[in-house]
Formats: sequence, C-alpha cells, structure tokens
Amino acid sequence: MPSPSSTLATLRPDLSASLEEFDLAADRAGFIGLRALPVVDVARQAGTFGKIPIEQLLENRETKRAPGGGYARSEWTFTSASYACEEHGAEEPVDDREARMYADYFDAELVSAARALDVVLRNQEKRVADLLFDAATYTGASLTLAVTNEWDSNHKTDAVPLNDVEYAVQKVWDNTGLWPNAIVFNRKVFRALRNLDQIKDRIAAAGAGYPTRAADITVEQLAQCFDLPFVLVAGSAKNSANEGQDASIAQIWSDEYAWIGRIATSRDFREPCVGRVFHWTEDGSQVGGAVESYRDEPVRSDIVRVRHDVDEVVLYTECGFLLSNITTAA
Repeated sequence: MPSPSSTLATLRPDLSASLEEFDLAADRAGFIGLRALPVVDVARQAGTFGKIPIEQLLENRETKRAPGGGYARSEWTFTSASYACEEHGAEEPVDDREARMYADYFDAELVSAARALDVVLRNQEKRVADLLFDAATYTGASLTLAVTNEWDSNHKTDAVPLNDVEYAVQKVWDNTGLWPNAIVFNRKVFRALRNLDQIKDRIAAAGAGYPTRAADITVEQLAQCFDLPFVLVAGSAKNSANEGQDASIAQIWSDEYAWIGRIATSRDFREPCVGRVFHWTEDGSQVGGAVESYRDEPVRSDIVRVRHDVDEVVLYTECGFLLSNITTAA
C-alpha cells in the first residue's frame, strides 16, 4: 500500500515551466531520441494494431474504370504489431533544513526537479539509441555495411563517407521504394567528418568556399553533402559505471555506427517510418516528463517526481540501414 503522503501528489506546472529555462546539463540539447522516433499519443496503455507490410504500400493496382463499373479498391492485409507503455520516473527529496540552508544560493526544489527530469530523459535517450544502433537488428547485406575506411582523422584522405552513405541510401530505396530522409551519428563522428577531405571538397565544389577550419563546417552543410533533409547529431553522454564506482563516461549513441533511414515527419500514424514512441496520456503522463510533488513528513522533505509512460517501438526495420566501423576504437 502506498503511504498516505505519496497518494497526494500534486502536478507542478510551475516547475515544468521553470525547467524549460533551467539547463541542468549543457548537453540536454544533444538528446535526439524524440526526433528519430517521433511521438504518437495513445488512449490505452497497451495494444495490438495492424501494420501494413511495406511492400503493399507500393502495390501496383489497376485504376481504369469501365462505364457502369466500380473503382479499384484496396485489399490490404495487415501484420500484427503491438506496444506496451511502461512508466518511467525518478524522485528527488528536498529536505526542509537543506532547502533553508541554501536558499540564498539556489532553489533546491527547482534543482531537484531538474535532476529528476534529466534522469528520465537521459534513460529514454539510451533506449532509443539501443534500438537504432542495434547490430543484432540490422543484419545481412541489405541492412548493414562495415565501412572500409573509418571516418576519423586516421583516414583523412581515404575515407569516403559520401560513398558509404549513398550506398546506404540506395539500399533503403531497394528495400522499401522510399528514399531515406535522415542520418544519425554522435558528435564525435560529426567532429571527425569535418576533417575529411571528401567532405571539404564537396562543400567547396558546391560553391560555399573552401572551409579552412573544421569549425566552419555546419550540420546544414553536411545535410547538403549527404542530400538528406535531417542530420541528427547526438551529443549526450552517459556514465556506464555502477553506483559507487569511478565514473566511466561514454557517448549514449556509439562512435561505431551511423544510421541512415526514414523518420516520421508528421503525426499521421500511417506514414512509413522506422518507428515511433508510443505515449499513454490517460494517467497524467507528459511525454517530456510530468512534474509532481508530495510531502514525506517522516523525513521532513518534499519529494519532487518526474514521470512519463512510454514505449519505444521499431515499426519498419527495412526503413533503416546501419553503417558500422565508423571510427577507430579508442
């Protein structure tokens, strides 16, 4: 049974609004999970739905109508797919005495809310990264390729990222009849790409001048180089060490991979894309984290909680292609 205090949780829109301007972690802007897997709100916590096989989306049908006759109607079949939203949350206590001790220096309640929010969103970013950068999912020549020359400074002159990405683009087209619209890699890979001769030469040939510094090369220029509308650069980090151990900092999105594929650009659930985040709204969840607080009197603390109810689901694996061996292992 929950304690009486914890059942009286109160939504805190004031803290939610403040968190929009409060930057606990500078790399929060590096979270790209919800851009790679856009959100679809659902009315049920779990469910099964019919998914149209990708090949039927481009099925050839007769459209000619004879006088007095009817029009051709679709006879699509469906494969079964499902989702099951799970609640994720984190709590931070705001001790009465500590809040008063440090009141002149910072707002303890706001800091606690920001810490809890960061934990929830960072864990969701990990889950999305694990889905898209999953070597066990993308297997076989039609879904993955280990590049010959890594995209880092050790291969400045012989790396051919434009060729590698174009190969992946063509493979997605072959698999689906749909052109990819996105490439995903982490910030370490982004910084490596800016030093490669093939990238700098392509930018110069496009008439943008010759970039003399890596810092002159932007995400927008890379999008033009790859001829892909969306270049998603993941900048967030994780501490992979267990609690109590020395920190072991690593990128959430691995240096080893770059993902090319089709991401959703609308809320239309029928749009073919690699996947979506299912968000159950009926229990007060907010996709960016519902902020609540309740009183825990035995420890003289206000408890700040952030939670959301979500499931990250890959819908069409064939809408993606995974390039591996992107950088030399450190």
